[in-house]
Amino acid sequence: MPPSATEHLRPAPWWVGAVGYEVYIRSFADSNGDGIGDLSGIIDHLDHIAWLGADIVWITPFMPSPGFDHGYDVSDYADIDPVFGTLQDFDRLIERAHDLGLRVLVDLVPNHTSSSHPWFLDAISAPDARHRDWYVWADGRDGGPPNNWVSHFGGPAWTQDDTSGQWYCHLFLPEQPDLNWANPEVRDAFDDVLRFWCARGADGFRIDVAHSMTKHPDLPDNPVLRPADPGAGPTAIFESFDHRYDLDQDDNTDIYRHWREVVEPYGAMLVGEVNVPTPERSARYTAPGVLDTVFFLRPAWMEWDPAALVTALTTMHDADPDGVSWTMNSHDSSRSVTRFGGGDTGRRRTLAVTALQFALGGVPFLYQGEELGLADGDIAPADRADPIWTRNEVIQEAGRDGGRTGVPWAPGPGNGFTSGQAWLPAADRPDDQTVSVQRANPDALVHRYRELIALRRAHPDIRDEPLQWVPVDSAHAVGARRGAVIVIANLGCAPITADLGVR
Repeated sequence: MPPSATEHLRPAPWWVGAVGYEVYIRSFADSNGDGIGDLSGIIDHLDHIAWLGADIVWITPFMPSPGFDHGYDVSDYADIDPVFGTLQDFDRLIERAHDLGLRVLVDLVPNHTSSSHPWFLDAISAPDARHRDWYVWADGRDGGPPNNWVSHFGGPAWTQDDTSGQWYCHLFLPEQPDLNWANPEVRDAFDDVLRFWCARGADGFRIDVAHSMTKHPDLPDNPVLRPADPGAGPTAIFESFDHRYDLDQDDNTDIYRHWREVVEPYGAMLVGEVNVPTPERSARYTAPGVLDTVFFLRPAWMEWDPAALVTALTTMHDADPDGVSWTMNSHDSSRSVTRFGGGDTGRRRTLAVTALQFALGGVPFLYQGEELGLADGDIAPADRADPIWTRNEVIQEAGRDGGRTGVPWAPGPGNGFTSGQAWLPAADRPDDQTVSVQRANPDALVHRYRELIALRRAHPDIRDEPLQWVPVDSAHAVGARRGAVIVIANLGCAPITADLGVR
């Protein structure tokens, strides 16, 4: 039979209809009192994620790292940082998760390594070193960097090597040199990394900054969209350029087409962190044979603007109906409860948008503590640890620490996250924001999220039937029909009228 006749006979991938849950390992649960979350702490609390009803656990980086960007500067791709545990702990976590019916995604950071990775230590030792071409090097221009590219974290995206006089590229910190994905040896090395974690039982990968791997070979200047205000923070400066040559190159997707072949025998899922200018560019990454889903990151940075949220979500869905991992919160953003007005108002607004996201195709993800309705943690400026804050003397943004404080498991000092001093000190949460108190109270918010996940699972139409938009008479609301299921999300303050097509 031709492929079109047999396609419907293939079983759907295991992640179709699933719900994900992000674990920021440093702040999830500390098992040994050192103030830092670890693999054993995750094992101890996997039952909460399973009770909530999630299917997928994405764990942020736990590989060896100096910690300049809290694990996103990897110095060994095939081991566990001792602060988080051992490979045997990872094996125990996989076994426990699978026993509970949970799948585990490893957070992979392939755009850059740590500057202390053996590859880079060799690369910087001499211009003819074995691993020199594993990184992006260029000669300077007019006594300065090779071009006008800027780092996400502030300053130029280039640092000069005093020994050779050349400059190496880093789209993030200088301690995070970018790999040269035009080099076939780099690609071969990551094939081995993928197979290593799959062989240990990982069910897939969340791919960090998946849109930034390849660079234009000529390294031209990026066009300037608008001059940055004096004293602007690094995010504003980064967004003042059209990143035409350092991000989202057309050949990025070739990497993932190959990765699909590598992980296919393991049945592994590939989820990309893709931040590109348009939904159409994002959809390239989920074309057949590329990635399974990509995170739509824009809602995680938006303030409360109902019409803008409706437009963003519906436009992204229409461009890629089944390929999006929906989220409003992550370790890289302020929590939506804070962004959406704070307190009960922010919680109600967050839940309303979440209900809409759960009606869309793809895979929605919750971020640890979102099910509790947490707002940003209260952190003194002197205790902030995010390099966006600590690396910039003139700053107009507080960084990402507010969303990274410890999960409040129980009332009392440390909220059950740690028996010691948390790595990111913050004020304790009120008792009614802790897991144990909310789970014991059937009226608490955590039960609304659990019911929402159960509702999604109980109605296969949400997974199997195509979406049709339901006409509504407000730009602040949206309606969606999937088979027999209709979801109406009114994000505004006024009543609305919707045509449900029921006569």
